[in-house]
Amino acid sequence: MRSPVAEPEAMNQTTTNEEEMARMQTAHILLVDDDPAQLQALSAMLSIRMRELAVQTASQPSKALELLQEQEYDAIISDILMPGMDGLELLERIRQRTPETPVLLITGHGHHDLAMRALRSGAYDYILKPIDRDDFLVALQRALQARQLQRHIQEHQRSLEQQVEQRTQELVAAHAAKDALLRLVAHELASPLTSLKGRVQLLDLYLQQPDGLEKGRHIVGGINRSLARFERLVQDLQDTHHLQAQHFDLQRSRCDLVEVCQQVLAEFREGVETAPLAEIVDEPLEGDVDRQRISQVLLNVLSNAYKYSPQGAPVVVRVWQEGEQAVIAVQDHGVGIAAEHLARLTEPFYRVPEIQVQTGSQTGLGLGLYLVRMIVEQHGGRLEVQSQQGQGSVFSIVLPLLLV
Repeated sequence: MRSPVAEPEAMNQTTTNEEEMARMQTAHILLVDDDPAQLQALSAMLSIRMRELAVQTASQPSKALELLQEQEYDAIISDILMPGMDGLELLERIRQRTPETPVLLITGHGHHDLAMRALRSGAYDYILKPIDRDDFLVALQRALQARQLQRHIQEHQRSLEQQVEQRTQELVAAHAAKDALLRLVAHELASPLTSLKGRVQLLDLYLQQPDGLEKGRHIVGGINRSLARFERLVQDLQDTHHLQAQHFDLQRSRCDLVEVCQQVLAEFREGVETAPLAEIVDEPLEGDVDRQRISQVLLNVLSNAYKYSPQGAPVVVRVWQEGEQAVIAVQDHGVGIAAEHLARLTEPFYRVPEIQVQTGSQTGLGLGLYLVRMIVEQHGGRLEVQSQQGQGSVFSIVLPLLLV
């Protein structure tokens, strides 16, 4: 369809519309018309009036469809009346391939029925001939802005979908972890309770016998051990909660770490057949610490050393000064830990897989080393671990000293 482009009285290249278009990224436009003169005139006008615009032309609808296979366009402008495939059929083909691409159709003043058909068929807008350049630019700008807004909405929707998917996966993982944690806690708490219940029943049976008092005294020792284990489990859970809620308070005072270690070792020796060996410096090493919590840390590390060492295997506790720090190292000759598990060793509720308790029968909740690390870090120190599978481990508690 041949029709000249109407010339305006003046060409204003600094209008508000042009400034808005300049802020947009490069838009790709496809012009379709069987009139070479009109294609050239429209393409030249767009190049002059709109910056950041890449214009391609097609003199036939079939060529336009070929170009659509090669790239995506931000807007397509096509004449309606063309030989062979007209603009309405082209519009239908475009909507089948890229329904989100806005299409503007050009028609003459005497073909309002075609314009209405085009809008009903999904055209974004129509342009009447002779073409008014300003009206043409306004219609194209609206189409480009609509396409840009649509892209932003689609990107936002994709982002939301990804966030929902990620959050769903996190919730599923958290739910699975929660279930596993509940099973673990229930199992570990049930064990001392079951033992306690059995011993209480046995004690009740003995107390009904004439000579049962002496037998009952032995049962009381087992009851106390079950209660102590139950108390430790509950205390570990409470400490973990307070640490994670940042409600963990230290009762610091000036203490001799050598004396603290010696007292802990003296108490610990009473409950084990093979006493730990000690290599401790003679002079005091004073630090600003919570005495009870540091004792808890050392007891926990010692218990682990015995738990995962064969019965009778030596455990050595060394204490020395290193610069402005005190080092308390516990070395065992147990099963050791594979390198791939060391990074997770102090995570809460983490238990190294496929490692069996060597001495004793309880594995615990997997909170011991987590609490050790957190308590030491609360003191401004650090926990260091060296281990080799099959050759044992060294756990070093490094704490700052008071040197004045």
